[in-house]
Amino acid sequence: MRRIKLPMLVFICFASAGWQQAQAQTKSRVITFDVPGAGTTPNQGQGTLPGQITDSGLVVGSYVDANGVNHGFVRALDGRVTTFDAPGAGTGAGQGTIPNGITDAGVVVGLVLDGSGVFHGFIGSTSGHFTTFDAPRAGTNFHQGTNATSINSAGTISGDYVDANGVPHGYVRSPDGTITSFDPSGSVDTAADTLGLNKEGAITGPYTDASGAQHGFVRSPNGRISTFDAPGAAAGPVTVPSMITDRGTIPGAYLDANSVIHAFLRFADGTFSTFEVPGGGTGPFQGTLANAANLEGLTTGISIDANDVSHGFVRTPDGKNFFFDAPGEGIQATIPLSINVWGIVTGYFVDAKGVSHGFLLLP
Repeated sequence: MRRIKLPMLVFICFASAGWQQAQAQTKSRVITFDVPGAGTTPNQGQGTLPGQITDSGLVVGSYVDANGVNHGFVRALDGRVTTFDAPGAGTGAGQGTIPNGITDAGVVVGLVLDGSGVFHGFIGSTSGHFTTFDAPRAGTNFHQGTNATSINSAGTISGDYVDANGVPHGYVRSPDGTITSFDPSGSVDTAADTLGLNKEGAITGPYTDASGAQHGFVRSPNGRISTFDAPGAAAGPVTVPSMITDRGTIPGAYLDANSVIHAFLRFADGTFSTFEVPGGGTGPFQGTLANAANLEGLTTGISIDANDVSHGFVRTPDGKNFFFDAPGEGIQATIPLSINVWGIVTGYFVDAKGVSHGFLLLP
């Protein structure tokens, strides 16, 4: 990616009352952070990788140490960081603990890669109590196994597993530990590590059919699965949902006939809004990706410009856009991944040396 040298702090003019009030008093600002022990070797995939922020301000993610091993962390709103490793985590490069989701109460789910490169799901807390689990029919060979991707306040977990034939499937795990596998009709590859779950138990994610086309799906709490393609997705489409809010809104992205990326919001009634933010490139695999939305209707994601550099954005319900890049010279990419009800965004950025760092965008 081309390096950029742009100042990132700009004013917000968001539509919601809370954001308007905050903007009247101060600029938005970015806090960057690194987990102690995160590696700093250039271009080795090391560093700090936040994944989700809760409404209570907890940030969960992973960090990669100097030996290429993954570890989990939770960062509190006051900046305190707790690191952890789930039981059975391997200690070689590419192995370890990768958290994916967290509740407001601090219950964490994710995956463990053991010493043989097999995945296992886990649930636990930073107090040190973890339980690992495997979906029935999950494979036990290299890069097979079980991944827990999301958890809601009721304790329901969504995830995917790879069977002994190397085929991914979706699953939902109830609070009592019962695991139910599912696949949309025609799927040969369900979930691909991006399953989202809301408080009602609705699940979204992508699946791939036998022709290689990728579609979105929604699974209702009663198990009914509906599939969808974003308007404008090319024939043999690629439609990738990112998550689902408690209102049932699904942000995501799709590819058009020229492989340009466009963002979408799919609402609970099945209608769509598609959009591109200014500055997004118009070449293959450039454009706009919507990665997350909150209950106030704010959407955050990535704009990939004509130089293939990724920038962050926050979009208001009425279509106003706020753009930002992580501070510093030569930033290669700014990747927002999650936004909470207060409009705080978390994600990571890649510096000029190819090392990842965490950030919080504060309104």
